[in-house]
Amino acid sequence: MPEPIAVIGIACLYPGARGAGDYWRLCGDPPASVPSTLDDVRVDVARYRIPPVQRRSMSRMQVLMLEAARQCLTDAGYTGRPLGTDRTDVIAGICFGLDRQYANALRIEGSRYARDLADEVPALFGEHARETGRRAAEEMRALLPERLGASPHDRVGEMASTIPARIAGAFRLRGRTFTLESADATSFAALAHAVNALRGDRCDAALVLTGQRWESPLFADALAAKGLPADVAEGVGALLLKRRSSAVHDGDRVYASILGCALEQDSRPGTLRYSTSGERRHRVARACHDAAGVEPGSVRYVERAASGPPAAAKAELNALTRLFDGVPARSVTLGAPGTFPGHTFANAGLAGVAKAALALYHRRIPPHRPTTDLTPTFRSARTLEPWPAEPGGEPRRAAVCGASLTGALCHLLLEEHDSRGPKATAAGRPSRGAVDTTHPEPIAVVGYGGRFADASDAPGFWRVVHSGVDRIEPLPDDVLDRELYHRANDASLTHCYTDLGAYMAAPDEPPDGLRITPRRYRAMDAAQRVALAVAAETLTRHGHADNLTGHRGMVAIGSNLGLTRTRRLNADRQATELDAIAADLPALAPLSDRARARLLDCVRARFRTSDDPLTPVDLDGCLAGGVAALVAGEYRLSAVPVAVEAACASSLAALDVAVGALRSGDVDYALAGGAEIVCHPRDLVLCSALGLLSHTRITPFDTAADGFSPGDGCALFLLKRLSDAVRDDDPIFGLLRGIGGSNDARSLIAPDVDGQVRAMRQAFEQVEFDPSAVDYLEAHGTGTRVGDRAEISATVEVYAKPGRPQPLVIGSAKSFFGHTFAAAGAAGLLKALLSMRARTFPPNANLRTPAADLPLDDIPARLPTAPEPWPAVPGRPRRAGVSSFGTGGINYHLLVEEYEDGSG
Repeated sequence: MPEPIAVIGIACLYPGARGAGDYWRLCGDPPASVPSTLDDVRVDVARYRIPPVQRRSMSRMQVLMLEAARQCLTDAGYTGRPLGTDRTDVIAGICFGLDRQYANALRIEGSRYARDLADEVPALFGEHARETGRRAAEEMRALLPERLGASPHDRVGEMASTIPARIAGAFRLRGRTFTLESADATSFAALAHAVNALRGDRCDAALVLTGQRWESPLFADALAAKGLPADVAEGVGALLLKRRSSAVHDGDRVYASILGCALEQDSRPGTLRYSTSGERRHRVARACHDAAGVEPGSVRYVERAASGPPAAAKAELNALTRLFDGVPARSVTLGAPGTFPGHTFANAGLAGVAKAALALYHRRIPPHRPTTDLTPTFRSARTLEPWPAEPGGEPRRAAVCGASLTGALCHLLLEEHDSRGPKATAAGRPSRGAVDTTHPEPIAVVGYGGRFADASDAPGFWRVVHSGVDRIEPLPDDVLDRELYHRANDASLTHCYTDLGAYMAAPDEPPDGLRITPRRYRAMDAAQRVALAVAAETLTRHGHADNLTGHRGMVAIGSNLGLTRTRRLNADRQATELDAIAADLPALAPLSDRARARLLDCVRARFRTSDDPLTPVDLDGCLAGGVAALVAGEYRLSAVPVAVEAACASSLAALDVAVGALRSGDVDYALAGGAEIVCHPRDLVLCSALGLLSHTRITPFDTAADGFSPGDGCALFLLKRLSDAVRDDDPIFGLLRGIGGSNDARSLIAPDVDGQVRAMRQAFEQVEFDPSAVDYLEAHGTGTRVGDRAEISATVEVYAKPGRPQPLVIGSAKSFFGHTFAAAGAAGLLKALLSMRARTFPPNANLRTPAADLPLDDIPARLPTAPEPWPAVPGRPRRAGVSSFGTGGINYHLLVEEYEDGSG
């Protein structure tokens, strides 16, 4: 049986609770009512060594999760003793966006409001008032940064992946760091990944944090439009996990142990909705018990963390009744969030696990007042009551179940920890995971697709690369309103200094065969529409998509967790904040209250993109996890959807999540990659403010390198274990051999050679060959002098070898398609795969004079400027490395290998 995972630290920030002790007290005696927000939680951010210039750009969730991390590590006893920081992962989970994302978007949209104001003044009051309108607009633009907040660090501060990166830096944790979202299955998805990473020996400890705040009125409206309760509670929690043998060896206090965490997807085309299938709910619970080797009859308490609407809750109760068939009547106690802490959505699963772990630790069953009738199998505790010991000395056990509006179903098993028991005392030293991790099974790429500027599919992508000419050009006027947002060579908080990018138009219609209404398609974010198209290409190239039906899968897509459509709809709803700024403008002071109100009504109507009421489909277009969920649903894949953000390394982080799930046996296939639409005024302005963009065009590794050019893109890959792909006669286009990840735990924006080296070496620890057997490196290549020099220096540390048979060839997809942010690593993998299949080293675009300070000769390495044959090496396949580094000190490195014996 797989090794149990110990819960050794708990943090709880909920209305009325400021720690695990408070949380347990309120679970044991739920108050009649509690405050609905976490607004009163005070955190001294100075203690985390955050520079003052960055503090104003931090999201409130970032602050709360920093505090939860401190609380959790303190609770686990890791304040005065060391934690194995190089192998401690930090995984965060959120949903529905962050306050700074909305404030930044509203501030930038505010320039459009100011122009509308300038136009409406003369339209209402006559041509003689035009100067008044002009002055009002100028005053408005000047006030936007002050009233809505603005900092050069806003792009970094608003990112969801900055949360775990900030925690890693504050506590010097150098493992993998990323943030994920899977609606109200977010906590279960995060915990499942952490459990797999620990059992697979990819980390020695995992700090898992999930949180939910109501940052915008948009989501209450969107939930209500779906017919779902909008009274979601706020909460932030954290768990520190280790393998149980490690926890015992290290002398940790163990609250409880996780025996297993299973997820399954009930995918159906159409709008996202909760599963009402009792059969599927029973199946995921049964699978969890079977994997853990534990009979359901040994469980005495079940926490229903997130059941869904009444029909879904009824299906869950029926599934549990079937699961516990044959147990004595009223022998299983049911619990639920109830009045405390309530349904905390992204945090719901973790809140339930914390509650169940504390119940096992204290050997008490918390009370619950059910709102529906229970079947004879179950009971509810009216007060906090003792939890009797099991006959024969068996450990007490509990389960936590949940569901998501994306169709995911979840079940997690917990067991009490008895430090006096034989299981605890027999472990003299920590286990190194439950699976062979020395040379894990290769992962086969059995399908791929891509869409980038001037490349509507993967063959088009290769044609652009082979041409040696970039696709960076002036952005269309309907993408960038130059009057509002562009001032050449002027870095500011309100304008961008470049108008160049690699723009890609999102499809106007869904792929053939998908029955999506025009209204629903319009409600999708552009990234969702692009992902649907690329998924169609990927599955078509695979050719055996029907064989995936009925098998367990995952769709993991690297994405910004704050989609553009979400921010635009929120700006519509928060236009009253812009009204409040405009109402105080000195230029409008001479107007009567009535005239001013009339003016603002007209401006608001003009500013809002739509006055239509929200419909059930609108929430789908606002969820970052909806990118993956829509792909799973429309293509009828029984694949749990998850969005992964790790800044510019999001694609490789998503691939890492997928590879981990495949190697653990949790899934049989995975569709993974990345998608982001970057060519947007918001990203251009925010990146310009920090001086990240090139004034001309991106030129990786050149003396002219002065920043990156933005680009839109998406690439996806269908993955299976190699043995399964061979068995199923799948086309095999390449192999993923090893993937490593790390965090610098230093600066959020400055690259660090040591952190990049750790990620590279981790990847090579998983394979039987050394770096000298790699022919090509698809580099991150951001096109900054500092970044390029750090990357080549890190490459020297790992890839340099005296007598290397051939120089390492280096290239970067960014020289053709710009920096596609969350899709950047996927673009790099696609380029490496296609180069390998074409047996051609790709050129570098825009490379005129390689920077003299790059230590290329120390590897040795070279940078071709024209396509070259990629010769075979006797006795081994062609191989490539793919690097992806992100803001926040996030580093990933992937090793790719040619498949020599397949039909692909």
